[in-house]
Amino acid sequence: MILILQPNVDRSGEQYRQLISHLDDSKYFTYSIHEVQGTEQRLTEIYLLGNTAALAVDQMKSLPCVDRVVRIQEAYRILGRHGEDVRQNGFTYNGVTIDQDNLHVFAGLCAVDIPEHVEMMFSALKDHGQVTSRMGAYKPRSNPYSFQGHGASSLPWVFDLAGKYGIKIIAMEVTHESHIEEIQNALKATGNATGVMLQIGTRNTQNFELLKHVGRQQELPVLFKRGFGITLDESLNAAEYLASEGNPNVVFGLRGMKNQGGDPHRNMVDFSHVPVVKRLTRMPVCVDPSHSVGSRKRSPDGILDVFHATAQGVVAGANMVLVDFHPAPSKALVDGPQALRMNELGWFLEDVMIAREAYESRAALAARQ
Repeated sequence: MILILQPNVDRSGEQYRQLISHLDDSKYFTYSIHEVQGTEQRLTEIYLLGNTAALAVDQMKSLPCVDRVVRIQEAYRILGRHGEDVRQNGFTYNGVTIDQDNLHVFAGLCAVDIPEHVEMMFSALKDHGQVTSRMGAYKPRSNPYSFQGHGASSLPWVFDLAGKYGIKIIAMEVTHESHIEEIQNALKATGNATGVMLQIGTRNTQNFELLKHVGRQQELPVLFKRGFGITLDESLNAAEYLASEGNPNVVFGLRGMKNQGGDPHRNMVDFSHVPVVKRLTRMPVCVDPSHSVGSRKRSPDGILDVFHATAQGVVAGANMVLVDFHPAPSKALVDGPQALRMNELGWFLEDVMIAREAYESRAALAARQ
């Protein structure tokens, strides 16, 4: 059962203390408290864990500060939807709202290489009105001799450049709990010039200790990528680890499944699961066409496969697109063959908007039926 408190409740007030005192007296359940920051208000949610079947909804709703009560019906207790659940989906971070109703493009370098390339990317994004990007400082690789990323040494100048060009959020993968502290320290040292969305890569989908560490910090939101060889349900349960530890600001990323049926693409595109994730959970959904396709091949219509895959996800209602660009793909240290070029950024963004308009038209049509 979930108790949703009145918006912007005063957690130092007398009514709130009365509520907590009542919950502390119960022998039938424990509870955890989570805060969700929206654009205009802060919501406090209290999750009751244990034997809650006998608790009457009306009785719990009568408690001090309680606005609504939701009875849990799905396995994903915090991130899931439960019946006629109308709780807020998504979150607002560093002035940017990411939820199930909007769309953001996170274009950038899969792996940070030199400051000149990073600055060219940020400058191009600013010219096209974008405030989000991706930049990889830590890169887990299948080959131990491949480039593993510049790590913490690159963070200060990446963050400074992001601030210079008005980039509000950078999606950045972490592979160890120490990376979280390094990112937080670098942000503080640069005067919080930008914001970071921590990214859990597909190889770490079931690294539960890492998920717990990432979930315990509530400052930075998380992009959680689906595991490439496990079921959707297993991945959604893994994402719940983040929320159960205290951080519900999670975006679920689809990046293709490791399957020979996907040939000649790098992975089998799984973007038909965009509406499934939105139906089962309150998480915004990201698609990663670059790692799904893995090349710059184009069809006879002149459209690159990466564009086609992106459109599939956006037309299905995706809320975020994570895509690789590079000023000099032939010199990229990671995944150069799949990176789009700088002169293709305007084309890509316009193509995304065409797909988004198609989705909105389809949603409007459904609303009229």
